[in-house]
Amino acid sequence: MNILIVDDESLARERLQRLVGALQPDACCWQAATGEQALEQVQACSPDLILLDIRMPGMDGIELAAHLDNLPQPPAVIFCTAYDEYALQALRHQAVAYLLKPVRESELARALAGAGRINRMQLASLAAAGGRGAGPAEANAANAGLRTRLVSHTHRGVATVAVEDVRCLLADQKYVTACSPGSELIISDSLKELEEEFGDRFLRVHRNALVALAHVQRLERQPDGRWCAVLEGVDKRPAVSRRHLAQAKQRVASA
Repeated sequence: MNILIVDDESLARERLQRLVGALQPDACCWQAATGEQALEQVQACSPDLILLDIRMPGMDGIELAAHLDNLPQPPAVIFCTAYDEYALQALRHQAVAYLLKPVRESELARALAGAGRINRMQLASLAAAGGRGAGPAEANAANAGLRTRLVSHTHRGVATVAVEDVRCLLADQKYVTACSPGSELIISDSLKELEEEFGDRFLRVHRNALVALAHVQRLERQPDGRWCAVLEGVDKRPAVSRRHLAQAKQRVASA
């Protein structure tokens, strides 16, 4: 079994690795201190199981789990956290294990035997529970469709971009490009999935384009009669189709 331990505290990672070594002596273990490092390790090592802290700076455990859920073969997840006000009730009847720190060897043994792969419904339950009784990072994740960053897997590793920095999302055949000032990332999400998750933030202006409502400077009519969206900080000017023009004008005017 390949196991990845994700926690921003080095002592917590080392303790979990010792416990895993005692319970699964043949397991290969890796460590990551951040959500971004964890995504790189997942791409490089393809772990079967992740022991995942929830409250971490930057990309927290809930958001990382949301990214993992998008993988073709996501690893199983065991959440480990010191904050017992989280989602024990929400996860009690779910397949995903949830352990309180300091993790006991006997509890970890049971969790290793029964850990499952997390799904979107479980993530929503966890995020909702976290939003009611957790800190700002988790509450923001719960209120913002779980993810605060979009991820690109490339031959050079993992690259991310903050959702709030994205000006537009453009579809071209099989790929979607997230455009922000100074960067363009190809991501695996479809426009439909992104619209469903971030519908309050992004506006559909074309079957191939979503634009960030907060960064739309204006809708501009071209000399040939077609319309486009002028966006802050990027040269991209996504076309606005006639089908979406009326709604786009209304939402831009009321933004």
